[in-house]
Amino acid sequence: MSLSPLLLRVLQVLGALWTSPNTLIGLAAGTAGMLAGARPSWNARDCAIVFREFPWGPGGAITLGNVILHTGPVLDVPCRTYAHQAGHASEPVIGLHDHERAHVYQYLVLGPLYLPVYLLCGGVSARNPFERAADVYALHGRGWWPRYFRVKSM
Repeated sequence: MSLSPLLLRVLQVLGALWTSPNTLIGLAAGTAGMLAGARPSWNARDCAIVFREFPWGPGGAITLGNVILHTGPVLDVPCRTYAHQAGHASEPVIGLHDHERAHVYQYLVLGPLYLPVYLLCGGVSARNPFERAADVYALHGRGWWPRYFRVKSM
């Protein structure tokens, strides 16, 4: 099923409103990071404000609503999937921007429920279905919603 561009845009706007509490947390963190050199820019492809060169964290990126905090200079970099890093699978490298875009889509659906559900599913780990779905999306360009949360059609 394909959605019309207008309907898709309306759903994105509604999702952005729904996840705005998460986005506000991301904007607050990004603004604090700007004091230490982070640089914001709008990334239409990822539907997010990306704060590049975010000064805190172990490296990589984290998504909060429609905000991506990235420790590097560009988000369009290759990275390993969570399953590959954990030794559960041998998979090709993925694009970090694609992985984080999947999280933006997940936030648009779950809104303020995303963080509690994400943490209940295991947090940052290869076992978390949200991380696995983001990896699948980055690998194949589809499948950003976790498999065992999918509604089966009759």
